[in-house]
Amino acid sequence: MSAAPEFALEARGLVQAFRGGFWLRERTVLHGVELALRPGEFVGLAGPNGSGKSSLLRILAAVDRPKSGSVRVHGHDSSTRAARQQLGFVPEDCPFPPELAGRDALELCGALHRLPRRERRTRAEHWLERVGLRDAGQRKLGAYSRGMRRRLGLAAALLHGPSVLLFDEPTAGLDAQGFEVFESVLGEARALGTTLLVCSHVLTDLQRNCERLAVLLDGRIEAIGAPLELMAKLGPRARVTATLEGADQDTLRALEATASAGGARWLGVEPAQTNLSALYASLRKGRA
Repeated sequence: MSAAPEFALEARGLVQAFRGGFWLRERTVLHGVELALRPGEFVGLAGPNGSGKSSLLRILAAVDRPKSGSVRVHGHDSSTRAARQQLGFVPEDCPFPPELAGRDALELCGALHRLPRRERRTRAEHWLERVGLRDAGQRKLGAYSRGMRRRLGLAAALLHGPSVLLFDEPTAGLDAQGFEVFESVLGEARALGTTLLVCSHVLTDLQRNCERLAVLLDGRIEAIGAPLELMAKLGPRARVTATLEGADQDTLRALEATASAGGARWLGVEPAQTNLSALYASLRKGRA
């Protein structure tokens, strides 16, 4: 009896390139990317625009093929059906045509995963209910709001019960109900031991949940580690977001006084998105 694979998702030496422009010159967007996720691990993927995040996720999800390199899912090559059955992918944009109804889109996903007709109908109904779209199941996707399309994409990714979930900017365009659904589904997936890779520009999406953060710069994994450890590289420039519940003004004033006494400048408790930009600049400077 063979031992279980050490990694749920493993990318080795991924190179991707595209041709474009008037002369159709080749531009390399991924340069030998190496990334490995253990079963049940939650990893965040961050990087500025144009760093190759979406290209990387599409390769990991077996949507695109790399120019070179390999991806394995629980030990299976990502091109095989055994691997694809374990993968769930939520792209940033809805992949379904606007003429398709929401329920039909989910049943189509079930058919692509070779689920029996009765089972895919049952699962489609379950996930429409789960993401708050039961009453919109017969409506055409062209009539859905962006938030509704994002929720349908989440349902489509989870329909076949994958063990590895890949999210590309999961909170972009989500409505209030979508945020609630996303957080709930994320919590359930983690409780079930699902392996998660989440790409986001929103630091709080990553810092609050993920165990490790991978930083992709110019098509290369420049750093990977616990979020707070990476932010510590910024030294005095790092900003920390405090999340408090039930704190009154006296408590906040006491915290501000304590922080000031320790040499810190009090900036408030709202999310500070500049952390990621500062981290990218610091890593690039260290590379030079």
